[in-house]
Amino acid sequence: MKAWQLERLGGTLSLTDRPVPEPRAGGVVVRIEASSLMSYMKDYVDGKLPIYHAPPQPFIPGGNGVGVVHAVGRDVWHLQPGQRVVLSSHFVAQENVREPAQILIGVTANGSVGHRVQADWPDGTLAEYASFPASAVTPVDDLPQFSAVQLALTMRCIVPFGGLLRGRLAAGETLIVSGATGAYGSAAVLVALAMGASRAVAVGRNAQALESVAKLGGGRVITVAATGNVAADTQAIRAAANGGAHIVFDMVGNARDPNLTLAALSGLAQGGRLVLMGSMSVPLPLPYTEVMLNGWEILGQFMYPRDAYRRLLDLVRGGQLGIDALHALVYPLAALPAAMDAAATAGNFECVVIDHRA
Repeated sequence: MKAWQLERLGGTLSLTDRPVPEPRAGGVVVRIEASSLMSYMKDYVDGKLPIYHAPPQPFIPGGNGVGVVHAVGRDVWHLQPGQRVVLSSHFVAQENVREPAQILIGVTANGSVGHRVQADWPDGTLAEYASFPASAVTPVDDLPQFSAVQLALTMRCIVPFGGLLRGRLAAGETLIVSGATGAYGSAAVLVALAMGASRAVAVGRNAQALESVAKLGGGRVITVAATGNVAADTQAIRAAANGGAHIVFDMVGNARDPNLTLAALSGLAQGGRLVLMGSMSVPLPLPYTEVMLNGWEILGQFMYPRDAYRRLLDLVRGGQLGIDALHALVYPLAALPAAMDAAATAGNFECVVIDHRA
């Protein structure tokens, strides 16, 4: 098979010939039809993201994908060859322990046990075939009306869906999305509306991107252009939330100051929840007394539970989540370098998809 192999982070990325993997116990081999590309893939490959940890040997990068089961290994009972599936890079060790290791296959791992898991499952989806744990694979053979490229677009939604599940977003609630102009932040607004949010307050600094977010859901989306002044932004956010929100979903990316997050936090009503799922290069100074008096919850979340992809696709099946708001920029597998350049500059509703059949 053809596969992109990365020597190491910051090392050589090359299109090579590798054997089609054999199925292993608890795993499946999938013929990949399409895969989504991370917006930061180029920086990742170039070794510019020091918090990421790669396998100790040359590996196939790439996160989530769509394909058809080619072969199944021992101890796999439900998945069958010929079945259409989506692959999730998020894999959690299956032992019944208090803190099971979790990794992103083909991307990164954290902690000593996570590094061992990563060494055991090193390869991602940027190849014609991928070997994945069965627990990271979800059937989609009942969605024939969607092409592989269209299903790959749902991968933009799965990360914020995990955060909204963590925050217990309920139908009829008001949501604030901090960092709503980024790829995942914009998708969070889309998913929140599908989950029944009555009002979504989209907060961000990119005025043009905010305009595109405002078009979602009719009058249910209210935008706030952040200024960086916490007091002024808090006032604008609370006004847009009609006095205070039930939940803040914070998806700021590599923030250099905490101002946007703090303003969104202060936009919560009493008993509200803040979900932290972005990244920040400085500490977050929490207002202790304000948090205590208002009974706010602060929840961290990494990725999503194992059943999240099936539940997200149920929203697609039921018509609540329409993926037509997302626009695919399609590249063949051989054009990965150009695709990485495109992903780095793509708009908030644009998603670079690798079509492995092209």
